[in-house]
Amino acid sequence: MTVLELDLSEQIAALRSTFGDIRSVVDVDSLREQIAELSEQAGVPDLWNDTEKAQKVTSALSHRQAELAKIVSIESRLDDLEIMVELANDESDEESAIEARAELVSLQKVLGELEVQTLLNGEYDPRAAVVTIRAGAGGVDAADFAEMLMRMYLRWAEQHGHKATVLDTSYAEEAGIKSATFEIDSPYAFGTLSVEAGTHRLVRMSPFNSAGKRQTSFAAVEVVPLIEQTEVVEVPETDIRVDVFRSSGPGGQSVNTTDSAVRITHLPTGIVVSCQNEKSQIQNRAAALRVLQSRLLLLQREQENATKKELAGNITASWGDQMRSYVLAPYQMVKDLRTDYEEGNPSHVFDGDIDGFISAGIRWRKRKIE
Repeated sequence: MTVLELDLSEQIAALRSTFGDIRSVVDVDSLREQIAELSEQAGVPDLWNDTEKAQKVTSALSHRQAELAKIVSIESRLDDLEIMVELANDESDEESAIEARAELVSLQKVLGELEVQTLLNGEYDPRAAVVTIRAGAGGVDAADFAEMLMRMYLRWAEQHGHKATVLDTSYAEEAGIKSATFEIDSPYAFGTLSVEAGTHRLVRMSPFNSAGKRQTSFAAVEVVPLIEQTEVVEVPETDIRVDVFRSSGPGGQSVNTTDSAVRITHLPTGIVVSCQNEKSQIQNRAAALRVLQSRLLLLQREQENATKKELAGNITASWGDQMRSYVLAPYQMVKDLRTDYEEGNPSHVFDGDIDGFISAGIRWRKRKIE
């Protein structure tokens, strides 16, 4: 095909159609009104007298401004793409044609991701997420796998500019982790990551097996929405047991000389939450209590909702209920068993490249509900 025959009109028309649907769902006019209202609140002179309220207002403003900026940017890029195609044809410029094709692919990816976000319309989907990973069956390999998954999600958050805070890590004796809990603070983090909840399975030549045999191990991923500070989930003091202990790093190495880490056990449900990220016992207790309230909120919803396993479920981290397999031997493949989406480069996936799995999962869940 010569440059003069470059015709992307059908693809661009399809993108504009998708973009139109997204604009109507996002409701740009309402978004602008929210930004104006939040900007007014952010401009109040004594706003920072209440630090918690100020942070909530400025964070909400920043998130909505970023959402609007993305919409405006896409609209501008679509206009520019049509101009690029026209110039490439008028000037018989192959370099411009290559640039136009690359921009088309980039816009298809961006709009695809944004379209998926419009499917996140659940009650708690806009919330930040609290993710807990636990090693399952498989011994040392399972503990190592749990740590690999933790790194995968933290790398994904980093690549997307999402704030991630590790709240608690329980290290295994030989390698890896027994469990870890971390918070991903970004709009729609819960809705996005909730499709990652379930049992994950790893198959590889074990580095911990002297015979070099193939080993299968499991890890469970739990995702719950972070509750708002204004919400109240009553947790009577009589319903909890609070234990304090010394924070520790890998191999039991002390990283704190005071008993500042906190473990809260909710006696009626048996839910246990730990936090050792903060320096003071008071801060760790507050953080742990907030995570406990988040889990109780989800439990409350599950009890009221007949489709309770939609958000979390009975994740046993063993044979028979895995939702995704990561195979490193005898071949290289990561495959989601619900959506059939797969990637042939596990190292990229473990380095945080999981957007394809997340998008496929969200679309699969939408079809399942319908």
